[in-house]
Amino acid sequence: MSITSSAVLVEMNISVWTAKIVDKSITRTVTEDNAASTSAGVFHKNLMAGTSKRKEISDAAAACRVWHNARTLPWADKGARLLPTSAFLDYKQEANKRRDHLMGLVNSFLSEYDVHVARAQAHLGLMFNVSDYPPVEEVRDKFGFRLVFSPVPEAGDFRLDVSAADLDEMKRDYDAAFNDRLADAMREPWTKLHDMLTYMSEKLTDDENSETKKRYHDTFLTNAQDLCGLLTHLNLTKDPKLEEARQKLERVIGGLDMDDIKESAAARIDVKSRLDDVLSAYDW
Repeated sequence: MSITSSAVLVEMNISVWTAKIVDKSITRTVTEDNAASTSAGVFHKNLMAGTSKRKEISDAAAACRVWHNARTLPWADKGARLLPTSAFLDYKQEANKRRDHLMGLVNSFLSEYDVHVARAQAHLGLMFNVSDYPPVEEVRDKFGFRLVFSPVPEAGDFRLDVSAADLDEMKRDYDAAFNDRLADAMREPWTKLHDMLTYMSEKLTDDENSETKKRYHDTFLTNAQDLCGLLTHLNLTKDPKLEEARQKLERVIGGLDMDDIKESAAARIDVKSRLDDVLSAYDW
């Protein structure tokens, strides 16, 4: 299957106002009081001291990026990532929900911007400087959520007016880079699966010398189930070994009862053994 027909490129760009500046006056005071040089450090002032509203936006943005990276594969360095076309609709719907949630937090924060500034003044004391605070409309421009979708370019697809020798060299270089990127992308599903199997196996290992009983939550199984579903989309090259390994994990967790895992040492030993069999079956 051609990678150009089984995936698209997607870039997620989220911007968040940091609400932090370097306070040169405080920095100078600290360095002088401690007989330190000007290169010793700087003091960053939190313009939104006393409120967690801006941090909630930052946390939501971070959660969006984690979600995005979990459902796509690497392609360009810190740029576009591969999104399987089979997962496009689900991805787009969830991305829209997350965008609306994030921008809702932004709008709520900006509607009370003056209140947050007043609260910060009470917390910053003599460090407060009203000139540090941009107008609300300028702050609004510092927040953003943008998704850009584009096709995966065909390997060796050049339309340039250059010499045949230069064009051949460019094609060879691009094809090599294309194959390297694809190989890097397809290592990630294997890594995700290996990490999950290793985590579950270690979690199921009882420590006889410990007086603290391990706690198991439903996510122990649901996270593995979610990964099995996700890997059906991320296996863009239809790697038969990856699909085989995915199915093995699916069979291990199929029909498992969390109560058995929590209460039965024998059940934990059995499941761990089966997980370890999967781990030992492949050259990760």
